[in-house]
Amino acid sequence: MVAAACGRKLARRSKSAALVALSVLLLQTLLVWNFSSLDGERSGREVREAPRRAAAVPGEAQDVLLSHKPKEKNRIDSNNENSVPKDFENIDNSNFGPRLQRQKLQPEVKSKAPIVHKTKYEQVGKSKDHSLLGKNTNEVLKHGNYKVKNASNVPANYKTGSLYKGGAIGKGSQEIHYEQTPRCEISGKEALSALSRAKSKHCRQEIAELYCLHKDGKLMPEKVPRLCPLEGKSTNNIQPEEDSLESPPPNPIRIAFVLVVHGRSSRQLRRMFKAIYHRDHYYYIHVDKRSNYLHRDVLQFSTQYPNVRVTPWRMATIWGGASLLTMYLQSMRDLLEMKDWSWDFFINLSAADYPIRTNDQLVAFLSRYRSMNFLKSHGRDNARFIRKQGLDRIFFECDTHMWRLGDRKIPDGITVDGGSDWFLLSRKFVEYVNYSEDELVTHMKRFYAYTLLPAESFFHTVLENSHLCETMVDNNLRITNWNRKLGCKCQYKHIVDWCGCSPNDFKPQDFHRFQQTARPTFFARKFEAAVNQEIIGQLDLYLFGSYPAGTTALKAYWENAYDEPDGIHSISDTYLTMYHSFTHLGLRRAESSWHSKEENKCRYYAMGHPVSVHLYFYADRFQGYLLKHHATNLATSKLETLETWIGTEWDAKERIFRNYGGLLGPMDEPIGMQRWSKGPNATVTVVWIDPINVIAATYDIQIDSGAEFTHYKPPLNLPLRPGLWTIKILHHWAAVAETKFLVTPLTFSNRQPIRKEETLKLHSGPSKNGYMEQSFQGLNNALNIHTTPSQVEQAKQNAALTGSQLENWVESMVNSLWSAVDICASGPTSCPLIQTCSQTTWSSHSPDPKSELGAVKLNGRLR
Repeated sequence: MVAAACGRKLARRSKSAALVALSVLLLQTLLVWNFSSLDGERSGREVREAPRRAAAVPGEAQDVLLSHKPKEKNRIDSNNENSVPKDFENIDNSNFGPRLQRQKLQPEVKSKAPIVHKTKYEQVGKSKDHSLLGKNTNEVLKHGNYKVKNASNVPANYKTGSLYKGGAIGKGSQEIHYEQTPRCEISGKEALSALSRAKSKHCRQEIAELYCLHKDGKLMPEKVPRLCPLEGKSTNNIQPEEDSLESPPPNPIRIAFVLVVHGRSSRQLRRMFKAIYHRDHYYYIHVDKRSNYLHRDVLQFSTQYPNVRVTPWRMATIWGGASLLTMYLQSMRDLLEMKDWSWDFFINLSAADYPIRTNDQLVAFLSRYRSMNFLKSHGRDNARFIRKQGLDRIFFECDTHMWRLGDRKIPDGITVDGGSDWFLLSRKFVEYVNYSEDELVTHMKRFYAYTLLPAESFFHTVLENSHLCETMVDNNLRITNWNRKLGCKCQYKHIVDWCGCSPNDFKPQDFHRFQQTARPTFFARKFEAAVNQEIIGQLDLYLFGSYPAGTTALKAYWENAYDEPDGIHSISDTYLTMYHSFTHLGLRRAESSWHSKEENKCRYYAMGHPVSVHLYFYADRFQGYLLKHHATNLATSKLETLETWIGTEWDAKERIFRNYGGLLGPMDEPIGMQRWSKGPNATVTVVWIDPINVIAATYDIQIDSGAEFTHYKPPLNLPLRPGLWTIKILHHWAAVAETKFLVTPLTFSNRQPIRKEETLKLHSGPSKNGYMEQSFQGLNNALNIHTTPSQVEQAKQNAALTGSQLENWVESMVNSLWSAVDICASGPTSCPLIQTCSQTTWSSHSPDPKSELGAVKLNGRLR
C-alpha cells in the first residue's frame, strides 16, 4: 500500500459527451507523486490549455478556448540536434519580468484570469590567457584577459571598484543599485531588464561593465580568420558497418570518458558506469557543485578503480550557460596534463545516457576513424540557426542565470556552425582547442564566453574553420529522443532569457529505434529510471544477456531524496513536517505488531530528524517513501536506527508528477491536471474547494476530441488553508470526476518548531477567504456547497494549535491518507518482530545487483 485511496472517479454520460477525467495535483517546486498511468503512449494530441474562469459575478465571464495541435511524430534519426524550439520565431523571447515575481502560467496556457503577483572555481595547474576560466566559482571570461585584434584595448582602470565607491540609478519608480556607478548610460531594453532582475550587486555591476564595453565596440572581434582549406563544409559520411565491428582491431584506441553528472540518481549513474566500464579506458567525473550527495557517492566508488578520477574542482553549471563550456575546456586540459593517461578520444556522457552498442564495438569503430571528430550539426540553414540559437545576441552568466543583454554582429570571415553538445573528439583537436593561441581559437573563446548554449556551437565552429576541418563527421554517434511538441515548453526561462528544449525519456516502445538508425550510433539519451527503468533493462539484456536466475531487485529502483550530511536546511518545512509524521506512523506500526502479554519490546520514541529519505519504485510504479530514522527503544533505552516504508510536480514533457507523494503545504502552488478518455469535443468546469467549503477557484476548459492531458495552475492567493481539499470536474454542472488532496499544516517553520504567531499566519488561509480577486460565493447554491459556522470555528481553532496538539492534528490527516507498510532495522534491534533491512526486498539497504560495482572481471569489464 502507498497511500489510502484519496481520489474517487465518477463517470456520467450526457447526450453531448462521455467524459472520464482524473484530476491530480502537482507542486512545482518540490518532490513528486508518480502517477504511472500518466506516462503512457504519446499517440494522440498535445494539450495546450487556456482555461477561463466561470462567470461567478455577472459581467465577468471570459471565454478562452484551448488549442490542440498535432504532436510531432517521433523520427528515427532527427537532423535537428540542438536545444532550441523549431518554431522559435513564433516565441516571444523579449519580455522577462522581475525574478521576485510569482511564477506565471505554463507557456502553453493563455489565461485571462488575473495573475496574482508576490510582491571558487578551484583552478588546477596554470591556465594560459586564452582559457575561459576566471577566479570565482562559475566565472567565464574577464574583459581584461584578451586583446582583440579588431577592438581597442580595455582601459587599465576598467575594473570593478576602480571608478566609484557605489551608486544607484533610478529608472521610473525602480532603483537599480550597483557597487560602482556604470561609466556609460545603459539604455538597452534587454540590459535594463537584466539589471532589474539580477539579485546581487556584483552581478549587476558585471552586466553594466559588459554592456559599456560592448557599447564602445571593445568586446567582440569584428573579423576572425578561417584556416580551413575547403570552400564549404566537410562532407564525410560514414555508414554503419556492423559486421566489421565484431573483430578486435590490431591497435585499439583508448577513450577518455568525461561523465558530467548532477542530481541524486546515484544508482542510475552506477548502472550506466557499470555498462561502459573497461580497464583499458579512462573515466573523469565532474559532479555539479550543488549535488553533494552524488559527489559523496562518486568519491566512494571511484577509489575502487585506478582508471577513474573525480575532478578536484566543481562548478554549478546551468542549462545554456557559459559555465558548461568552461567546465568542458578545463576537463580537457586536466586530461591532457595527466601524463599517465594515454587516450585517443574524448567522449562526454551524462547519467541520462546509456550505451546501445558494446564497448568492443565502439573501440573497433573509432579505431578505424582515429583521426576523425564526431559532432552532430544543425543542418544547412545557417542564418536560421544563428537566429534561433541567439548567436546574434550577447548573453552573460552570473547569479546562476544567463542574461540577455542586446544584439551583436557575427564576426566576418568564418562560418558559424553548431548542433548537439554531446560529441566525440580526437585528442589532436582537443589539444588544438586548449593549447593553440592562433586568432581563430582565441577569438572564438572570447565570442563564446558571451553566448547562449556555447557548448552546442563552439567546438563545431572552431573545427569547421580550422586546419582540421576535413576531420569533421556530421554524426555524434548518438540517438536522442526529441519530441519537440512535449520537450519545448520554454521550461528554462527561470534560468535563461531564452526559450529552450530538452529531449524526452526513452520508453520500452522505443527500443526498436536503437536498431533502425540510418547512421552509426553507440549511445542514446535520455533515460531516467524514476520515469521508466524497463527500457534500461531491455538494453542490458540486449547488450550483456540476462542476469543469473534468482537475481533480486531487477525491477526495483531507489532514489535518494534527503541525506543527513546535506543538512536539514536542504528540505522544506512541508517535507520536514511530513517526514516526521511518517516516522511516527512507522513506530506506531512496530508497537501495534507486538501481541505478547510481556513487556512491549517494540515501543519506540522518535529521536531527531530523519537520517535519510529514499523514493522507492517497483516495476516503474512509485511505491512510497523509505525513511531511515533514529528511535529509542523504551524497553531497553537503547538507540536504534530503523527504516520505515510509507506507502506535486507535473512534468509536462514526460507527463508525470515529480512530486512523488503529492506533499503540499500552505505556501505551495498546486496545479490541476486532467487526463481524458477519447470522445467528442466538450467544455468542462474545474472547481477547487478548500477544507471548509470555500470555492477557491473555478475555470472552464474546452477539450478537443483528441486531447489526452490538460493542466493549469490557478493563481491562488497564499497561504492555502490546511486540510483536505477537493477538485471537482463538472460537465453541464454534473460531476464527472473528483479528487481530494491534503494541504498539510506545518509543525516546522524555517526548520524550527513553529510558533503560535506563525501558525496563525500560515494556517488561517488567505485574508477574508480571498483566494482570487473575485469571489465565487454565487456558485455555492448551484453546487450545493455550503460553509457552516461550525466549520469556520473549527478551522479557527486548528489554526492556533501548537506543540503536541498541532502534531496530533497533522498525524490524524496523514494517517487517513498514508499507511506504514513495513519497518526494518539497519543495525541491532531489541524488537524481535523487526527484520534486518538488508534482508528485505524493499529497503534502501536491500541488495541491488544491477547497480552494485564489484571487482573487474578477466575481460576487463564490470558487466
